[in-house]
Amino acid sequence: MPGTLFVVATPIGNLEDITVRALRVLREVAVIAAEDTRRTSHLLARHAIATPTTSLHEHNEAAKSAALVVRLQRGDDIAVVSDAGTPTVSDPGGRLIRAAIDAGIRVLAASGLPTEAFSFFGFPPTRSNDRQKWFERLRAVGGTVVFFEAPHRISSTLRELQRIVGDCEVAVGRELTKVHEELVRGPISRVLSVVDGKSGEFTVVAEIGQMTISDVAQPDLPHEFGEMTIIRGVTKRKAINILARR
Repeated sequence: MPGTLFVVATPIGNLEDITVRALRVLREVAVIAAEDTRRTSHLLARHAIATPTTSLHEHNEAAKSAALVVRLQRGDDIAVVSDAGTPTVSDPGGRLIRAAIDAGIRVLAASGLPTEAFSFFGFPPTRSNDRQKWFERLRAVGGTVVFFEAPHRISSTLRELQRIVGDCEVAVGRELTKVHEELVRGPISRVLSVVDGKSGEFTVVAEIGQMTISDVAQPDLPHEFGEMTIIRGVTKRKAINILARR
């Protein structure tokens, strides 16, 4: 039975800022693929973890990923970590994750989509006209977009997304970080049949072409916030509420 590739977030600063689950995974896997084994060794020593490490950085990731995928296929569980934070977010790890996904390996928890830059859109609106504009904005921004959706709307939302942007690649997470965590990847047409009718909290990551955020008109929120609170005397809470509605 193939193993699992665990994408583990590590502390950015204080070495104690790490979850119990992350520590358990780091103890139980066969090997830890680390951006810098020397830095990771400090974290492991702090928490008395003796799991062996192997380097995985921008200069060797392309070559190293194939060997690690072979180990996963043989049944080894592997964790991938960066020096600080989450792998693939301005750090190595993306190629290994993509290779594991392509090989049918279970990956927890990562979308496998590009993370060099991404946009977060919260929940889609519920009114028809507002939803249409919201989806069109996603298409205009492009790149990797992330949003939440309720279980009773997840199927209709994915169908609307498919209608407006095409049958793009998505990763749909259900009950992420919980006991019944599930992550489904693939084109919308394939993912729909898996998530339809399921309950839980959903997170959608979609790859919508190239990011064109520079082409989208963006309000100068810091400037407007300062103008409201300093010049016009609006309270900070009210200013935040006004800007949030835009």
